[in-house]
Amino acid sequence: MAMAGPVKVVLGSVAFGIFWILAVFPAVPFLPIGRTAGSLLGAMLMVIFRVISPDEAYDAIDLPILGLLFGTMVVSVFLERADMFKYLGKLLSWKSRGGKDLLFRICLISAIASALFTNDTCCVVLTEFILKIARQNNLPPQPFLLALASSSNIGSAATPIGNPQNLVIAVQSGISFERFLWGILPAMIVGILVNASILLVYFWKLLSIEKDEEVVSTAGDVVAEDDVTLHRFSPATMSHVTSVNSQEFGSAIDAVVLNGDFGRTDSQRSRTNSIDIDIQTASSGGIESMRASNASREVAEGAAISLRRDQAVSSRRILRGTSNLRNIPRENASVQASDEKEGSIERWKRLWWKTCVYLVTMGMLVALLMGLNMSWSAITAALALVVLDFKDARPCLEKVSYSLLIFFCGMFITVDGFNKTGIPSALWELVEPHARIDSAGGVALLSLVILVLSNVASNVPTGKSS
Repeated sequence: MAMAGPVKVVLGSVAFGIFWILAVFPAVPFLPIGRTAGSLLGAMLMVIFRVISPDEAYDAIDLPILGLLFGTMVVSVFLERADMFKYLGKLLSWKSRGGKDLLFRICLISAIASALFTNDTCCVVLTEFILKIARQNNLPPQPFLLALASSSNIGSAATPIGNPQNLVIAVQSGISFERFLWGILPAMIVGILVNASILLVYFWKLLSIEKDEEVVSTAGDVVAEDDVTLHRFSPATMSHVTSVNSQEFGSAIDAVVLNGDFGRTDSQRSRTNSIDIDIQTASSGGIESMRASNASREVAEGAAISLRRDQAVSSRRILRGTSNLRNIPRENASVQASDEKEGSIERWKRLWWKTCVYLVTMGMLVALLMGLNMSWSAITAALALVVLDFKDARPCLEKVSYSLLIFFCGMFITVDGFNKTGIPSALWELVEPHARIDSAGGVALLSLVILVLSNVASNVPTGKSS
């Protein structure tokens, strides 16, 4: 492409320079608006400076890349909900033989996971599990976090869905998923082995912890957890105390009933005894008047009748309470059985849903390997998971990184405008004679240029410009 006019070249370079500064340094002091807003600003300046027209700006947005990126994000959200990354975290510590074994596992598992489910998701989710495992085994977390960061980037290079720049390269070049995978896989395997070897050599002394120290630290963690558990509310202890009290109360009731008192209280007994004493005292004292004796007899009989009535009422209440207490275990058992049934149903539903998530994800990977359209394969898998979830999809869709999608839109417009200035073509014409891939020197020079640009100008714009 021939060079554009001087004004267009200068203005296009200014717009691209602003985009590049904000993409590399998102918190620059004079304009701390971030990468996403910086990409939109660069795109807007390209249109305002008339480096490209508004229609050309819309045409520069690559919808297949955005669709593939959106679909893989949604699938990653559902995989996280289905505990896939939790199982990967357990796999890291399963029968681990020490720090060196754990570091090699992290290198291997993070590389494979990032190749299939994007490196950003793997780094964010697996970091929590790595920190927990390092704390439990009394190991320094730095070697394992470096292994996660480096290995996830190396592993993500193996597939088009591993990272955003691979999406750009695969879609714009038309390379199929299978061809991309088999072309990069050998280099990825060698890179993982070399990376793991370098990390093991560098952190060998730091990871050489005696087995006894690991056992002591693990025991300390268990003791600490037990101490925490002791301070928590224990339903078993409280139910035990309640059952003892209820047994004592029931035995007391049975004793009262068997003694024939029918729940007579001490106050009622004392009341009866006092009335009997009054009657005996009145009769032994020699009542002089028949009217006085009849009156006292009527009072005594009335008091006795009232006392018997109170005893009968209290005995019925106690017996009713006893029957209610005996019915409580049956009600608790029925409630517990219904809760267990509902819990079992929920567990089976959860297991069935997780199985469907894994099957849909495997179907998406098979479709990509078969050479089907990558964007629509990812979108179809994402919508299938949304339908299978059978609930409002807003919570899952809110976890999608829309700021990254907007960044890509602005980047597409900005890079396309910069290409129209003719500067990238002129630079490539200078480098092309010395960077041919049919010679070792050309491959080394091309690799060096891409390496420098990826670290200086960020990897996604470099992949788009190339």
